[in-house]
Amino acid sequence: MSAETTAPVRTGLVGFGEAGEVFHAPLIDATDGLELSVVMTGDADRAGRVARDYPRARVVPSMDAAWDEIDLLVVASPSATHGEWAAEATRRGVAAVIDKPLAMTTREAEKALVPDARLTVFQNRRWDADFLTLRALIAEEALGRIFRLESRAELFAPEIGAGWREASEGGGILIDFGAHLVDQAMLLFGPPLTVYAELGRRRPGAKVEDEVFLSLGHAYDVVTRITMSLAAPAVGHRFQLNGTGGVFTVDGTDPQRDQLADGVRPGADRYGIGEDGTIVTAEGHRAQPLSRGSYDDFYAGVVAWLRDGSTPPVDPRSSVAVLGVLDAARQSAAEGQVVALAGDGPGSG
Repeated sequence: MSAETTAPVRTGLVGFGEAGEVFHAPLIDATDGLELSVVMTGDADRAGRVARDYPRARVVPSMDAAWDEIDLLVVASPSATHGEWAAEATRRGVAAVIDKPLAMTTREAEKALVPDARLTVFQNRRWDADFLTLRALIAEEALGRIFRLESRAELFAPEIGAGWREASEGGGILIDFGAHLVDQAMLLFGPPLTVYAELGRRRPGAKVEDEVFLSLGHAYDVVTRITMSLAAPAVGHRFQLNGTGGVFTVDGTDPQRDQLADGVRPGADRYGIGEDGTIVTAEGHRAQPLSRGSYDDFYAGVVAWLRDGSTPPVDPRSSVAVLGVLDAARQSAAEGQVVALAGDGPGSG
């Protein structure tokens, strides 16, 4: 059935914190074929903002009486609840988009992937401007044979926050940032064969790790080095991609989060356009314009998946594979040694 003759996919959004309000609601609203029909939040201020910005959506404190009003569930609640929502959506026969991580552990994620589950995972960093540029440079062999990627997510937040990400149920930055950065590395180079990790609590009073280093050994002698920190007043390159013919570096963060928060929507002139990166070769330095970031491509893929039977924009099995790497990272940090993996899980999709 064509999109022109099909009613919009009625979409329910669980949670209207930063993930729900800044990312999911604007992207759902901007996507042809989707309709934001229900938003679940128990916070009065957030409910008021939903009514103001999305007047056609019904605000509910619970999904109990709203399941019949939706065709798609989008889960933007705290990470510890993701696995439960995925299982409930499957039990009710409703397709679901789960914000990363799919679950807190590999075992919980695998339980959600029963044969009739219709799930995909919001690994939006696959559509970052700088990451799309990395993929293009690798595909073009613009830097020769790639042998190392350095990937960083570093912030300076000296005071411990009150949110769930700073509490034990939030899992720490290994699962919060790592669910993105490990996913990116696996999409580029496939599942790692080895994992080495160091986890630290650097800030006074930290309840979960706030500094992480990972070294992933991929096939063909490619290494990904990932640094994540909430205690970094000076930050390094966001990406440094080293090849036998040159190096690509880029700083800063993808612009889409701030643009969406400021009301800029996909399709606007500067939407998804980040600052240039730099390529250094034997001939010297040159600016490298970035590809346009496109989080909206994820939700366009959701529409195609639900309407046309296309593959989901993110294969949930790849998110389970990421959780397996994060599990191995915790084992490595606890044992102080490299952990070997089979390396045969799905690294993309």
